[in-house]
Amino acid sequence: QVQVVEYGGGLVQPGGSLRLSCAASGNVFSIYTMGWYRQAPGKQRELVAAITNDGTTTYADSVKGRFTISRDNAKNTVYLQMNSLKPEDTAVYYCNYHRWSFDSWGRGTQVTVSS
Repeated sequence: QVQVVEYGGGLVQPGGSLRLSCAASGNVFSIYTMGWYRQAPGKQRELVAAITNDGTTTYADSVKGRFTISRDNAKNTVYLQMNSLKPEDTAVYYCNYHRWSFDSWGRGTQVTVSS
């Protein structure tokens, strides 16, 4: 079983930055994909960014050029560096661990972008 926990959410002004962290623990294998999703109230959960075990990344069009996903396999940790934040980035951000047909989700961390 794998558990993931997110850290780093908070309140930030437009144009500011936040760095989210997600640590995986338990029966973690070296070959897996991790990603960040977000969900605003009343809206569907959407993919923000994902990264494979070999470092291949995927980003939502809305965050390209502003967000960067990275991972540290030695620490079983994935990061999301968020720059130039906009009010529309406000959402609960969830970390996801994926291996074959198995998925594990964190509880989420709130990111609020407001002046």
